[in-house]
Amino acid sequence: GAILSQGLSLPGLSVEPRTQVQAGTLPKPSIWAEPGSVVLRGSAVTIWCQGILEAQVFFLVKEEHSGFWDVHFPKKPGNTAKFSITHMTDRHAGRYHCSYRRPAGLSERSDPLELVVTGFHGKPQLSALPSPVVTSGGKVTLQCASWEKFDRFVLRKEGEPRPSSTLDSQRPTSGQFQALFPVGPVTPNVRWTFRCYGYFSKTPQMWSYPSKPLELLVSGFHGKPTLSALPNPMVSSGGKVTLQCASWVGFHRFVLMKEGEPRPTWTLDSQRRTSGQFQALFPVGPVTPRLRWTFRCYGYFRNTPHMWSLSSDPLELLVSGAADTISPSQNKSDHNTASHPKDYTVQNLIRMVMAGLILVVLGILCIQEVNSRENNATIRMTESGKHILCAQEFLEEYVRHVLWELSTFHVAQTSPHPL
Repeated sequence: GAILSQGLSLPGLSVEPRTQVQAGTLPKPSIWAEPGSVVLRGSAVTIWCQGILEAQVFFLVKEEHSGFWDVHFPKKPGNTAKFSITHMTDRHAGRYHCSYRRPAGLSERSDPLELVVTGFHGKPQLSALPSPVVTSGGKVTLQCASWEKFDRFVLRKEGEPRPSSTLDSQRPTSGQFQALFPVGPVTPNVRWTFRCYGYFSKTPQMWSYPSKPLELLVSGFHGKPTLSALPNPMVSSGGKVTLQCASWVGFHRFVLMKEGEPRPTWTLDSQRRTSGQFQALFPVGPVTPRLRWTFRCYGYFRNTPHMWSLSSDPLELLVSGAADTISPSQNKSDHNTASHPKDYTVQNLIRMVMAGLILVVLGILCIQEVNSRENNATIRMTESGKHILCAQEFLEEYVRHVLWELSTFHVAQTSPHPL
């Protein structure tokens, strides 16, 4: 639109720039933007000004700009003026007011209209915690997050002319900048679709690209379906399985949700079985042991796609390969065992000492046996003969124990574990 900073002179009408700040005597007009006050850079937007009475001229004023931003002369007296911006840029961002003039005087200024231009920074991510599926009347937290160092985040609900909420950015331990918006209670009579933006404090009317839209889905309006795995919930690592969501209620569609994911995993049309049940078959896989595979399913009707049934009972897939997975600590232990065989020298030394003690005991028993024989034998032996007999018996026992110890020592050296 034209930017006017000079006074206007019309037949029977004289308007100076300072007139727009003077107190008006006529009722203030309304001001709004179509399709909305948040405009993507390069897009078109229309500012409307509507008074209660017919006017000869309408004025559009932009704050922090001297003079009139634009002026509209109706071809015939009317109460509405249209101000067009064909290509939105950062120059158009700001706060606007409008007023109108009649022969009786000037109107009051309208309430402010804040025009925001988007598309100057990367889009943030919008997710629902813990899930976008909310029980009717329940509450949920919406997380707007970005790696950009935005000072503030804005949450907008589709269909509302003004931002739903604006919060300062916070940086948790994850490293991303974020804001957490509490939403609720959620009711089924309206759609709950949101987008979020980020901006810097020095340019509050220049926002990022919008996040992807996030729609909250209200559950709890119909009986819960049943969720089962075909042929069974035991799946080999890397394998696939079919999940069956079924109900006797004639839902048009079924939705499969994987726990921990912010959006529905899959949506399929309902099919009617010969038994009369309605169902959908969801192929899932390949299944890996690194993740939890827990699912729920819902049903809904086509004319109310945002109003879902109660949740099915959770179904967790059990990955058979998960039990064979070696944990890091176990793997480290096995590695140490293979790389550094245990040293059994101390254990073998203990064995040798024990064997020596046994031989000493045998020697004592041998001497006692000799003395006993001396008292009972009918044939008397000389002192040297007695020692010879004892030495022979002692030597036999010693040889037997040495052979046993050597065999034990050999086993200890070749076995990976102590005996």
